[in-house]
Amino acid sequence: MIVVNIDVMLAKRKMSVTELSERVGITIANMSVLKNGKAKAIRVETLDKICKALECQPGDILEYREEEENNE
Repeated sequence: MIVVNIDVMLAKRKMSVTELSERVGITIANMSVLKNGKAKAIRVETLDKICKALECQPGDILEYREEEENNE
């Protein structure tokens, strides 16, 4: 699964979700969906703007983790 670490980068940059959403040009609600990992997709253009605003690389925001199997 893909884990979104926008909250980690926001903390490192001492930036609020509101400020990031304004810089990127998307609503706070949509930014929250991304930040909380509830988004099904993200546009490359949006990822580009987030990286520019946070001065980071896509790999700083997106992380792949293998899902644990439930053997119940």
